[in-house]
Amino acid sequence: MTPLLLGMKWMDPNWLLDHYHTEFIWLGAVLLFIECGLFFPFLPGDTLLVSAGLFIATDKLHENIVLVMVIFAIAAFAGNVVGYEIGRAVGTPLMQRDGRILKRRYFEETHEFFEKRGNAALVVGRFVAVVRTYVTVVAGVARMDRRRFLLWSAVGAVSWVLSLTLLGYYLGKSVPGVVKHIDILIIGIIALSAIPIGIEWRNRRRRSRVSAE
Repeated sequence: MTPLLLGMKWMDPNWLLDHYHTEFIWLGAVLLFIECGLFFPFLPGDTLLVSAGLFIATDKLHENIVLVMVIFAIAAFAGNVVGYEIGRAVGTPLMQRDGRILKRRYFEETHEFFEKRGNAALVVGRFVAVVRTYVTVVAGVARMDRRRFLLWSAVGAVSWVLSLTLLGYYLGKSVPGVVKHIDILIIGIIALSAIPIGIEWRNRRRRSRVSAE
């Protein structure tokens, strides 16, 4: 199958399985960690989770699905913690500078947002490509309470990993031949994850037009 993501073979779960079968789970964990904490928003997190469940269901991977989900959830959560700590370390000096572009009031407004809606942002944002990479960094910059962040980041990580991995597992068990059409499935997952971004972009354009009038 031709790789779908940026033309990079290692972005294709099938390619990873064929070339790194025994290391697939650990490579997947590393990719999830990087996507969730180290500013690489276009890694195949969603597709990797669904593919892992699919591969286990169709016996392409002989791993315990519960153990796989635990490893993936830990990797995703650990990535978030790193992103949060980076944001927390970088955000304070930037706020103190009160520059022309990054003004202190922006940080204060962001902090206020996370005080009010931070829990939902950490859980819902986990399911949106790009957003899951940066929402934890922003939470750190906004100095969201650390204990609260850890709790809801864990909830988001577990919800994300379990729902998508089990979705792949269910499809593998209930839809004959679905593994042969994984490329179509990947395109569908990418399209679904892009919908919230498109909706938010459209809403911002509408608000801009209204304010301009």
